Amino acid sequence: MRLYEYEAKKLFQRHGIPIPDNIVITPANIDDLEQVVYPVMLKAQVFLGGRGKAGFVRSAETPKQARSIISGMLGKKHGPFTIEKVLVERKAALVAELYVAAAIDRLEHKPLIMTSVNGGMEIEEIARKDAQSIKRFYFKIGENIAEFRARNIASELNFSSSVLHSGAVIVKKIYELFISLDCKLVEINPLAITDMGKVIALDAKIDLDEDAMFRHPELKELGIHARHEIGELTLREQLAKEQGIPYVDLDGDIGVFPGGAGFGIAAIDLITHYGGKPANFMDSGGAPTQEKLRAMLGLLIDNPRVKAIFGARFGGISRCDDWAKALVQYVKENRPHKPMIMRMAGNMEHEGRRVLEQAKQDHPELFRQIRIYAVDTPIEDVIQETIKAAKTHKGE
Repeated sequence: MRLYEYEAKKLFQRHGIPIPDNIVITPANIDDLEQVVYPVMLKAQVFLGGRGKAGFVRSAETPKQARSIISGMLGKKHGPFTIEKVLVERKAALVAELYVAAAIDRLEHKPLIMTSVNGGMEIEEIARKDAQSIKRFYFKIGENIAEFRARNIASELNFSSSVLHSGAVIVKKIYELFISLDCKLVEINPLAITDMGKVIALDAKIDLDEDAMFRHPELKELGIHARHEIGELTLREQLAKEQGIPYVDLDGDIGVFPGGAGFGIAAIDLITHYGGKPANFMDSGGAPTQEKLRAMLGLLIDNPRVKAIFGARFGGISRCDDWAKALVQYVKENRPHKPMIMRMAGNMEHEGRRVLEQAKQDHPELFRQIRIYAVDTPIEDVIQETIKAAKTHKGE
């Protein structure tokens, strides 16, 4: 569960990580801007990155200017998210911006600390511009971070001797917070050195393990409760959640209708590899009902950005004929006009093909843009055909 920046900074403050003086402004307390020391930074509170480029991180020199900017932010959308709060922080003059994070390496199955002297950019951008600048320091499961280890890690950030101790303390506290609260990620970007020689966390990102929150009553004391990010889901994600369908909206135009989660991820990778843009991640789970399969298709068909649908069903626990029946019933009831390029193989495949062939004979026009291949057609060919269909489809 991701935290808002202001929530993460509450935890930073409690764990002794220095942050700028701040206040959270909503429509209800906007008059509190009169009590703030200026100049300040105004930062919209949403989960999506790119706030600065979108104009949702601004500076203000006076209460009047701050009120005007915040009034223009509140209620606006950043991506799918509505801005309901703005974090107001005292502005500092900076001499350096660094990157520090504690995370889990899912390939090595170990916790680690990552650092870079190129703070202020997204970690993906840092990796693209200078991958060698990212340093990784691994820990054993259950291992604490000793002071000398924190100091060695901090030294890789090129702190001057006057602030090296402060930097090492912050590195140590980041890792301790990460471990003590069962976090998935704790990130400071940038970790800044001010012209006054102070080291402070200008930004804060924390991702908690929602399943472990019951072990941390101190989170409730700070007003942090398990929320499933339901308020931050897109409409389709909310609908999918209500129906028990794991689903994530992406920004492409090819709907992905896979069997399991693993193949769903692989399909996204393959679509991207061949130059397409996936519109979603989706998982049907084991042996989905026909009702659930029809609901999954509906999420894709009703998405105005989707121009074509790639689907694949490998019948194992699930049955190909159930998948085929769900597809046929959905098409007959909803009469979609988007091309569907799919592959079907495995348990009850022959029965499924009979269902589809009969439907094509009975309703040739409805199934004109639907093609279902067998296992002898490489999945790469099916995906490339879907990408081509998306590029040539002109809409409903």
